Amino acid sequence: MTQPSPTPGGASSDRTGRFVTQPNGHIAPLSPHMSIWRWHVTMTASILFRATIIASTVGVLFFIAWLGALAFGPDAYDTALAVAGSPLGLFVGFGLTVVLFSFILNGARHTYNDTGNGLTVKSATLLSNIAVWAPIPLAVLFWVVLFAVGRVSL
Repeated sequence: MTQPSPTPGGASSDRTGRFVTQPNGHIAPLSPHMSIWRWHVTMTASILFRATIIASTVGVLFFIAWLGALAFGPDAYDTALAVAGSPLGLFVGFGLTVVLFSFILNGARHTYNDTGNGLTVKSATLLSNIAVWAPIPLAVLFWVVLFAVGRVSL
């Protein structure tokens, strides 16, 4: 099925830039882009979900390093614990906790949407706001509890 030419001269004479001639000669409108769509929190939630998947691979690398230190004996394990307990290690641990909570909340949002629920604009916005903003306070609360019960210290 061919698209009609927007003007008698085809896409080459289209001054709006909204049409393009495809390699097969068909005239087609350009797809909407960021200049047309306004930013919405659901876009942010979607991008963050993909970012948490990438960031979780960093967590897996740290887990593999911890297993390696465990396999190499007590001295290597003590060194790994010292690195994990350093300020930089705690910062990375906090970041991975944010990633974990983000992954859980976004996964729950996706699972809920997969049941056919939460697909209206209002509910999608609410669920996306929760998935975008809640991981940070949840991670802070988690680490406050860790410090309060003495599992982590500086």
